[in-house]
Amino acid sequence: MSESVQQEYPLFPLGSVLFPGGRLALRIFERRYLDLIRDCMRQQSSFGIVLLAPGESEVDHPGQQAPQLSAMGCEARVVDWDQLPDGLLGITVEGGRRFQVLASRRADSGLHLGEVQWCEEVEDIPLPADCASMESLLRQLTSHPHVERLGLSAEVNGAGELVNRLAQLLPLPASDTYPLLAIDSPLDRLDALHDLLEQFES
Repeated sequence: MSESVQQEYPLFPLGSVLFPGGRLALRIFERRYLDLIRDCMRQQSSFGIVLLAPGESEVDHPGQQAPQLSAMGCEARVVDWDQLPDGLLGITVEGGRRFQVLASRRADSGLHLGEVQWCEEVEDIPLPADCASMESLLRQLTSHPHVERLGLSAEVNGAGELVNRLAQLLPLPASDTYPLLAIDSPLDRLDALHDLLEQFES
């Protein structure tokens, strides 16, 4: 089997998309995910965040069928944690490698486990000269108090990184930003984001 394929990789279905280099704040309260986060922190390991199909619930209910998961996901590593005022565990995760879900199953604990293939990343390209407006938009987004708490920087070194950061922060439906996760070429990803922004501005 290819070294790029990993078996029994823990998956965390969400109604949000995590992008490489992006960050998400999560509230953890289900036992299956509390155990997962504990194990990841002890072993310094990661888990995968995958997008739920529209209408699917993030919370497991008795007798509920396994939800439909997206074909692409992103590795998540815990970079911060705290006990929230409501007593729940709050964590901040940062996105790492992208992966494709080849197959998945739900364990007896309710945790989703996947056979995933890690994506071969294309080398990023320098920021094109016409990205000034996107860079300005990123600076505006990262100045928001909520984003400041996540610790995300407005400094990016390439086109792919710029797209990932904007896609993580823009207040757009996850179903609209998710396709960007599957685009390998940084330049193609930049063009796709530009088209998406134009669509919402029109």
